[in-house]
Amino acid sequence: MGYKIKEARVAKGMSQEELAEKSGICRATISALENGTERYVMSNTLVRLAKALDTTIDKIFTVD
Repeated sequence: MGYKIKEARVAKGMSQEELAEKSGICRATISALENGTERYVMSNTLVRLAKALDTTIDKIFTVD
């Protein structure tokens, strides 16, 4: 399982801080998800990140 949050964030020209502010998810969690150190995430967190990135969950979530 992996996440493409960083790719989506960079494509939008957003910093982690901007994404954190827009999504209401702390920057440390975003960083951990992007770096693969956080493996478990609640579905509402993915929904909030996808909404903040103006995308869908399936675009930022992958199954390896």
